[in-house]
Amino acid sequence: MQRNVLLVEDDRDISKLVESHLEQENFTVFTAFDGEEALALLNKNKVDLILLDLMLPKLSGMDFLKQIRISSLVPVLIISAKGSDIDKALGLGFGADDYISKPFSMVELTARVHAAIRRATQYLPSENEPTSEILYFKELSLDLKTFLAQVKEQSVQLTSKEFHILKLFMTNRNRVFTKEQIYRLIWEDDYYGNENVINVHIRRLREKIEEDPSNPQYIQTIWGIGYKLGE
Repeated sequence: MQRNVLLVEDDRDISKLVESHLEQENFTVFTAFDGEEALALLNKNKVDLILLDLMLPKLSGMDFLKQIRISSLVPVLIISAKGSDIDKALGLGFGADDYISKPFSMVELTARVHAAIRRATQYLPSENEPTSEILYFKELSLDLKTFLAQVKEQSVQLTSKEFHILKLFMTNRNRVFTKEQIYRLIWEDDYYGNENVINVHIRRLREKIEEDPSNPQYIQTIWGIGYKLGE
């Protein structure tokens, strides 16, 4: 199946290199050189993945990310020279799915692109599945068809990663997951002590679904081990 990638990178040499490589991998690539142009392309085209630089003219990558997350769960892979843990936390906290620092190899980039699309599409229903499949826990519901989360019948906007993490907990109600297990299952990548990535996603998810994030009822911390769905 043909996949479409939106590449948002203001360095035209890097953009051309990445575009050429992805096209050799049979991707259709839309290129934008600033945040405003990227928004226009996203509104006009079906996109399966966004490769997003943070340092963009007109509209920054972070502001672009915040805007699209209001209505879209499309996977976003940040590509940026800003590689500190703080910038990673900000990017992932605002709804990015993965992060790769410049300079990067085309082999690694391609692998991460395929992995991100695979993770996103594995939740799409097949024609033979029932028309509705909804998970319930207390006053929380998660619709696997529409990606809609609700708490007390109020809709909650989740990012792709937040949705997948919540689904993992709700389909394994009595199981405790370590941070390493969560990372391997959701990111489908080797875990190198990436605690900050997990911490940011859990914190942001709690802020969206918990009445009191400091006293969580849905996602509980099992100290020294990991996380599980509440009792």
